[in-house]
Amino acid sequence: MELKVASLADRPEMLRAVLDMPDTWTEFTTQDPVGTSHYGRIATEFPEYVLFAETERGEVLAHAHSVPFRLAAEGRGRLPDRGWDQILVWAFADLRRAVRPDTVSAISIVVHPRAQGLGLSGRMLDAMRAAARARGFTEVVAPVRPSAKHLEPHTPIEEYARRVREDGLPYDPWLRVHARAGAVIERIAPASMTVAASLEEWRAWTGLPFDTHGDIEVPGALVPVRCEPERGYAVYVEPNVWMRHRL
Repeated sequence: MELKVASLADRPEMLRAVLDMPDTWTEFTTQDPVGTSHYGRIATEFPEYVLFAETERGEVLAHAHSVPFRLAAEGRGRLPDRGWDQILVWAFADLRRAVRPDTVSAISIVVHPRAQGLGLSGRMLDAMRAAARARGFTEVVAPVRPSAKHLEPHTPIEEYARRVREDGLPYDPWLRVHARAGAVIERIAPASMTVAASLEEWRAWTGLPFDTHGDIEVPGALVPVRCEPERGYAVYVEPNVWMRHRL
């Protein structure tokens, strides 16, 4: 399949097509308040950091969002425990204050449901790395959401992330794509995304009863969701894996 990769800065007329591309995110993963407040702004405020792959007919089959930020700033210095959420906050705070960035962080790589399995995620990761290098950055970091961790919600993320195959590559498919591109695991982001909501909301998102105290396994969740029925809410705290790409 012949595809062309471009940025929204170069092709602003493709904004709607990129934002409207179907995805496979489960409903609850789109309810993180930091993400809902910031993710949609990337395409308009950092258009040069939004890449997309289109067919000859102009159909968008994948897109990749990243953001620039300053890691070597006071109070920072290391990749944060709050992972995805914290990077979004830092990036937009730096933009507002005109702080010069020194690092690019991947935020998402999304492939159209009918184009999955064609290697587009790896291609978009390569394009993201190349774009960062072309802007003079020396590294890309990524709070990676392991793609098969949801099959083992009770396995500690530290144990899962360090699991390797016989060839030495990570066991998890998405971690493996990053490793093949040259990334190494830096550390765990134990609270990369947090979704706290009422039981009614969780029931609507998942179709589960959420009427039992304790940990609830939810399809698509990397770890169990903590349910507190006597208090009327449930909380999901998602861990990610920080990976560092030297360019």
